[in-house]
Parts: sequence; structure tokens; C-alpha cells
Amino acid sequence: MFSVHLLAYYFSKLKEDPTKKVDRFLYSMRLNDDQLRDVSARLLQEMQDVLSSQSSAAESIKMLPTHVCSTPDGSENGDFLALDMGGSRFKVLRVKVRQQVGKKGGVEMEEKTYSIPKELLNGKGSELFDHVSKSLKDFADTNNIDLEKKHPLGFTFSFPCHQNTLNQGVLLNWTKNYRARGVQGKDVTRALMESIQRTGGMDVELLALVNDTVGTMMTCAFDDPYCEVGLIIGTGTNACYMEELRHINLVEGDEGRMCVNTEWGAFGDDGALKDYITDFDRDIDAASATPGKQIFEKLISGLYLGELVRLVVLKMAKQGLLFEGHAPDALRTKGKITTAHVASMEQYKDGLRNTRAILEDLGLAPSDDDCVAVQHVGTVVSFRSSNLVAAGLAAILTRVRQNRKLKTLRITVGVDGTVYRTHTQYAKRLHKVVRRLVPDCHVRFVLSESGSSKGAAMVTAVAQRLASQRRQVDEALSSLKLTQEHLGYVKSRMRAGLEAGLKSQGPSPVKMLPAYVYRTPDGTEHGNYLALDLGGTNFRVLLVKIRSGLSRSVRLYNKIYAIPLEVMQGTGEELFDHIVQCISDFLDYMGMKNTRLPLGFTFSFPCYQKAIDTGTLVSWTKGFKATGCQGNDVVDMLREAIKRRNEFDLDIVAIVNDTVGTMMSCAYEDPQCEIGLIAGTGSNVCYMEELSNVEKLHVPQNGKEGRNGGKVEEECTEAQAKDVIGREAGEEEEEEEEQSGPNVRMCINTEWGGLGEDGCLDDIITPYDSAVDRDSLNQGRQRFEKMTSGLYLGEIVRQVLLDLTRRGLLFRGHVTEALKTPGIFHTKYLSQIESDRLALLQVRSILQQLGLESTINDSIVVKEVCGAVSHRAAQICGAGMAAVVDKIRENRGLDHLDVTVGVDGTLYKLHPHFAGVMQQTVNKLAPQCNVNFLLSEDGSGKGAALITAVGCRLREELKSQ
Repeated sequence: MFSVHLLAYYFSKLKEDPTKKVDRFLYSMRLNDDQLRDVSARLLQEMQDVLSSQSSAAESIKMLPTHVCSTPDGSENGDFLALDMGGSRFKVLRVKVRQQVGKKGGVEMEEKTYSIPKELLNGKGSELFDHVSKSLKDFADTNNIDLEKKHPLGFTFSFPCHQNTLNQGVLLNWTKNYRARGVQGKDVTRALMESIQRTGGMDVELLALVNDTVGTMMTCAFDDPYCEVGLIIGTGTNACYMEELRHINLVEGDEGRMCVNTEWGAFGDDGALKDYITDFDRDIDAASATPGKQIFEKLISGLYLGELVRLVVLKMAKQGLLFEGHAPDALRTKGKITTAHVASMEQYKDGLRNTRAILEDLGLAPSDDDCVAVQHVGTVVSFRSSNLVAAGLAAILTRVRQNRKLKTLRITVGVDGTVYRTHTQYAKRLHKVVRRLVPDCHVRFVLSESGSSKGAAMVTAVAQRLASQRRQVDEALSSLKLTQEHLGYVKSRMRAGLEAGLKSQGPSPVKMLPAYVYRTPDGTEHGNYLALDLGGTNFRVLLVKIRSGLSRSVRLYNKIYAIPLEVMQGTGEELFDHIVQCISDFLDYMGMKNTRLPLGFTFSFPCYQKAIDTGTLVSWTKGFKATGCQGNDVVDMLREAIKRRNEFDLDIVAIVNDTVGTMMSCAYEDPQCEIGLIAGTGSNVCYMEELSNVEKLHVPQNGKEGRNGGKVEEECTEAQAKDVIGREAGEEEEEEEEQSGPNVRMCINTEWGGLGEDGCLDDIITPYDSAVDRDSLNQGRQRFEKMTSGLYLGEIVRQVLLDLTRRGLLFRGHVTEALKTPGIFHTKYLSQIESDRLALLQVRSILQQLGLESTINDSIVVKEVCGAVSHRAAQICGAGMAAVVDKIRENRGLDHLDVTVGVDGTLYKLHPHFAGVMQQTVNKLAPQCNVNFLLSEDGSGKGAALITAVGCRLREELKSQ
């Protein structure tokens, strides 16, 4: 006792500043920014660890998925009931949400507060929920609410729950003096609904169970769309925020965001905060109802701040640092200083007077210095609380910013709780420290006006809106979803189109154009060849060097030249003069202008061929409209342009389609390759058909009948007949029948994009396809291609988005000029948007480039639309391919066919899922065929050179015979 008085005398003599005295006594509570950053980093790491684990049961913070996946967007509408349960009283509310055209909707509320008798807090859980349901019935009767009509209900339940769905939640543990039996580990929504049924007379549908923190965020988000964090600083403390769904291992799916209830009050339960725990904190924890639990909350929340101040003041008094060492019984009694007392001590003008009054009520006679010191104790304790909350918020804000890969983040924090509301200095301190800890986050704090009660109704309203939108989006996209029956129908229509195109009687939408290519490469090809590649807005000239033998290889040298729009849509003479000018430039570049090279011409438009080196243009596609070309031989037009230029000469050996070039390119690598597929700007297939099935080629000369009898359209040349049949043209039929060896085949360029021009695909054509067709340059033509090719898929997506927006299901119903602009949504966006690695924030960035301001839910729907359109395209291509491979198998009388498809095209190459979906479809529809897809390396250029090489070799063979 003597030492205490001696210490008191020492300090009184020094007349030390009372605040400095407190600072030295509570130095461990005064945290600097480095310490706060350390706390923040520890919390951030723990958040990440819990999210990536398969269970949160053993963790300190819980990071509980809430299944709240969207904040309000202002379009919510309806009448809702809400229950708010979390303390010794609970509220029942009626919330009317009204959408207002052109501006933010309004909210009207009626509410009533009901008390919960203490015996129910510690009694049976069923009796507690019966009391709640009876109160709900009373509220409805008092406010003349017709409960015979179904009402959506939201339930704010401010206790830790594990949720598997939005309207279900298993209570993990009671807090806040609740001890009702038979509820922990049970679904509280089921318990409530059972009580409502027992009460009777109410038809309600419980749509949402939310924590008070989530309710606070949703309340503020109704007025501020940037609000994606909720914070409670009251009797307890907690925070929630919108986390990327792909990071939440406990929930299936990776699209969009979900609100996570951190339950951060338990941070430190595992010892993570031991460096920052003081003796006073240990005393608080030991005397609590939950020793060792909710450590972070015990440093922060209103339930403990007053008690912390009392313990500090008591110890200082015992050490003679206050009240001349006097410590009355009241000061030694738990709960005598409350958090409300601490708040009143720190009031701007009346703080010291309030401090004196509080101390005098405790039976003390404080000096002025005592009052200053005690007030400063309250300041240090509450300042530490706000600093730790700031550190916690810094972790959350950093997490959100990093998730979204942003340099700076604009975000709003919705806040509620008595400490934040009533403590005059608390909010200001918190805001200042948060902004100092995360300077790259522009943070706005919004005090929740209606607390968590309104939030439950808002979650329910959002859930109802999303459910309605989901139904309507599913309905809109259902026309793009193809069943196995649909795909079988496409396969049969394609097979019929292939057969009809091979016949001579009448026109067919599937042209089945003979390519006059009878063999694929055998590896003996060699020499230097020039190749031209015309099929889009760019034109390529290539020099291809082929080596055979042990050093077998193909080397390519090329230059790309643009074709201006005015040339594409000018005259044919202008187009081919431009092509020859590009060839001239390339030959100068390669120093080969004086060399007469054999040339292969890849011409990726429908042509009718009479021989390998002739091609009459049937029709332009892909935006070309040059006049004077259709119906003319494009090889002759190229030769004429070369003559006009009069600078070089070329030996034009072959004109080929890009599809045929792709097949030949892959056949050089894989002898089983007998099919070529283009899945890019356009869509087409070629394959090796039995020559005997190509009726249009079995021509009589001088009126003679063809091989199958009947008149046909064309005649093979003498040289071709020697190559194909192995005899002089004009030999007798009997001699051919006696010939042995494999069947003779010819490559057929199907031009399958025309399937459906006769209406045979009308059963699967949607209004979106019809709109695309109406706006196209070739209305009524290429119906199959318009559902499968890169030139059109983006436009189909735009038509779907336009329809959904007009129906108010996207972009808040705002139809922009960009969305009304044909061609603005390129197919490359489908490949980018559907990439598994592309975060939805980047999807929003793509939409912003197109002038489309979107929410995260808009981005999800846009991605879904892109997926539906591309998936259908891949399935339709797969169904068509199944028809081709089954025809080849049946042609050859095989039970099983092994065949390779050479593929080229940006859609196949770049889209993340197209190839896989097409392969799956072929496997299902053609189970007797083992189909391997081989990606072509420069098929249109290399393939043209290989065809030219094969043609040159055959020509030499014929000359030597």
C-alpha cells in the first residue's frame, strides 16, 4: 500500500500531462500504420485460405456463402414481408418496392417491434419460432394485410448460418444471449415455416434468409449501385462483401459474384492476433460467455468497449494513477461502464462534463486531471477499435480490387450499428484510417437508414426479380437449344442434300461441285510452286517449296495484301488487276519474276469446274460483289489480267476451294485424311466421293449415255479419264468392269452452307436467324452457313441481346444505338467472352467497348447467349459432318470407318469450346465412325501448292505414257 501512495505522490509532483500518462500506460493499444497493415495482411491471407478450402468448420473466420448473387438495380417491384431477428426484440415489416420509369424506385415501409421474453431465449426453439410466427400474424391483422394471397417473405437472422441456398440456412451456433434448444445444427427457415403452418391463416413464401450485415449492404445498395460491402459495428461486429464466385470452393459454379458473410468477429481465435492482445483483452475474454472465441469482436464491438475502459480505469486506480488510488466497489463491478458511456465521454463539447458525471455516479470524486485521463482512456480504446475495423476493411477492399484486377477501385461501404451511429468521433476516425491504408480505393461510407430490416426485403425483391428474369431468358434461349432429335433431323437433311447434289436432275441447295482432285499427296511431291489465296478482305501470295525423300518438308514464304472495299465491290477487271499487281510485287520481293512457276489458285467461293484448271463462279459470298464475274471462268479472268500486266507468266495448274486445300494439306501429314472442313468466316466441307456416285460427271460424248445411263452435264477430259480410270477414253464398258484395284474417287466440294435454302431446316430456324437473314446481302441463301459460320454468329448474338434488352431483361431495358447497329458484335467476341479464363469484369470491358454499360448479371447473360449460339453452331456442324462420314462408310460397305478431317478456320481455332462440342456431336450421331480432327497448318496456301504438285506429277506421268 505504501508503494501505491509513493507512486501517486511521484506522479502528482511531476504534474504530468494526464493524456501522456494514459498513452504510456496503454502503449500496447496504440497501433501504428505498419501494425495495422500487418493485421490487414493476416486477415487477407486467412480469407483466401478459407475460401479455397472445402470446409469452413475448423476455421476462425467462416467466409460463409450467402447465395446473394446480385445487388438491387432499381427495377425491383412488389410488396414484401420481412422479419428481422437478432436481439432481445425483433421487427416485422411490410416493404413496398416501386419501380419508377426513368429514375430510382421508391420504398415504403410499415413496421412493428415485438419483444422476446427471456424464457423464450433459453427455452425450446419451437416455442421461440411460434412466438415469431404469431407476431407476424398479428402484424398482418393489424395492418389489414390479406395473407390468403401469397406474400414473399425475407428473414434477417443475425446468427452464423451455413447456407446451401438463398432460402435455407443451418444454424452454426447461437450468439447474443440466445440459447434456445433444438435449433443449433438445424435449418432455421424450416423451423420458421413449420411454426407459420402451426399458427395457420398465412400463405407466405420464404424466399431469402440473410444476415444483418448482408441486409445492411442490400439496403444501401438500393440507393448506391457501388455498394458491395456491408459492415456492422454495434453490439457485435461483422462484414460481408461481393466475392467472385469462382473463388468460393464451397459453391458450385464460377460465373458472377456472391456475397460472402465473413463472420470476421472470430478472427484471431486461432492465435493470429496474439501479438496485439493485451492483458485487458485476456481478462475480457476470460470473463465472457465464450472464452477463446470471437477474439476480434472482443477488441472492437460495443458489447465489450465499455468493459475494456472499466478494466483499464480500475487498474490505473489500483496503481495510484487515478483518483489518488481510490477504487470504489462500483468501479469493481462488471458492466458499470458501458459503450454508451464511452461515446458520451468523447462528445465534442460536453465530453469532460459527461465523464465527470459518469465517474461521480460510480462514487468517485475525480479531479480535472482524472477526468481528462479517463476520457483519454475511452479515446484510446475506441480508437483502437476503429483502427482494427479499418484494417479489416482494408483487407476486404484489397481483396475486391485484386479480384477485379483494377489499379483503383471505386466502392461504397454500407454501415450500421450503434457504435458507428452514436459515437460522434468513431466514423470520422474510421474513414480517415481506411483511406490511409488503401489509397488506391476510393471509398464512400453510407449509413444504413433502415438497417437490416429493409435489406431482407431487398434481398427478397432481388431474388424475385432474378427468378423472373431467369425464366424469361431461359424461354428466349430455348429456341437455340437443340435436342438429339433435332440433330438427327439435321443429319438426315444433310444426307439428303448430299445425295441430291450428286444427281443431275434439277438444282440442289447443296451444290456438290466436282473439284477434279482424284488423289491426295503420297509424299513424292517436290518443287517450287506459287499459291494464291483469295477468300476474304485479305489476299495472300505464297511461294511454297516442297521437298521429298529423307528431307521431306514444306517451306512457305508469303505476303499479305489488303483488298479495299471499293475493289471488292467494283468490277471484276479491277479486282483481278489488283490481284495481279499483288503477285507482281511478291515476285519482285522474292526475285523470281523471270521464272515461270506452276500456280495453284485457292478461290474460296462456289465455282463450277469442268477441269482442275477451270472454275466458273456460281455466286459471290463473304461481302464480295465485283461485277462481271458470276458465270465466268475466274481462271481465264486471272490469265487475262496477267496478259494485261505483261510483266511475267505463270502456269496455272489448279483452282481449288480453301476446303479442298485444307484437306490436301492435312492429307500430306495423315494419309487417312479424306475430308476437309472450314469453320471460320464461312462454313464448308469437301470429301472424297466414289466417282461412280457422281452422276453429273457421267457424260456421254456426242450424245452417248453415261456410265449409269441417262444424260449428264459434263465430261471428264481425256487426260483425266486416263488418270481416273486407267484406260484411254472411249474404251468399252466391259474392259472397265474387268479392271481390278481400288475404287476411283473424286473430291467433292459440297458447298454445304446452302442447305436449308429450300426450307428443309425451317423447323430449327429461329426468329433471330430470320432477322439475320433479312439483313444479309444474300437473303434466303446459305441458311446452314448463317447458323454456323463466323460471319454470322456475332450478328445472331446481337439479335438475341437486342430482343432481351427490349424485354427489359438486359442493360436495364436501355436499347443503345450501338446495340441497334448491325455487325457491331463480331464473332471474335464470342471466343473471347466464352474463354474459361476470362473474368466477367473483362466481359464487361468488352461490352463497354461496344457502348453497352452492363451489370455483372448482364455480363453473365451475355456470356450465356454467346454460349448458346456457338454451341448450336458446333452441334449443327457436327450433325452435318456425321452425315458425311456415314455416307463415306456406307459408300465403301464398311461396318466401321476410321477417317481424318482436316480443319481450318478461325472459329475452330480460336473458340474455346467449338471443336469439343462438334467432336462430341459427331461421336453421338455417327457411332460407327472413328473421326479424328486434324488442325491444318496453312491449308489454303500449302494445300493449293500440293494440289498443283500432284497435278504436275500426274501431267508428267501422262506425258511419259
